[in-house]
Amino acid sequence: MFRLASSAFALSLLTGAAFAEPVAYDFDKSHSNLSFTYDHLGFSTTDGRFGEWDATLLIDTDTPANSSIEITIEIDSLDTFWGERDTHLKSPDFFDAAKFPQATFKSTAVEQVGENQLEVTGDLTIKDITKPATLTVDVTAMGEHPMAKKPAVGFKVTTVVKRSDYGMDSFVPFVGDEITVTFHTETLAVTTTN
Repeated sequence: MFRLASSAFALSLLTGAAFAEPVAYDFDKSHSNLSFTYDHLGFSTTDGRFGEWDATLLIDTDTPANSSIEITIEIDSLDTFWGERDTHLKSPDFFDAAKFPQATFKSTAVEQVGENQLEVTGDLTIKDITKPATLTVDVTAMGEHPMAKKPAVGFKVTTVVKRSDYGMDSFVPFVGDEITVTFHTETLAVTTTN
């Protein structure tokens, strides 16, 4: 997923290690959060999160084009900390979770835009509608995990999704059309034994 090979930051934290092929990383869900915010009537910002998701991450530091990320989000795990609103957001007015239980993102390209920042483009599918999406990825830390004693990478990922692009235009413009998505996560390299 991430173009790290040419980053001085990455090279210094890898302490000289280099991978010849993509390396799989597991997500530490106990230190990850997939959240979103949107404007409500101009008076407040509403927060929410998705509690259930699965992702596959491959990082190739030598050939970043071989890196990839895929994520599947369980819509029914949506939680805005207000039950009646959650029920409404899962209804046909918005996600229609009973008919479309999952949303997915699959990367198609990566570009490094700063020393510790990447731009990941891909296909975002919600309610069986697929549109291109661009993620801004800030590498917050990279190196040996002090407790797990294996390579680890931390990320902050942000993007803005226009919900009307996915057939969810109820109450626009009073309830914000642009949804800010933020994904904080900690990942650990998968080690194999021969």
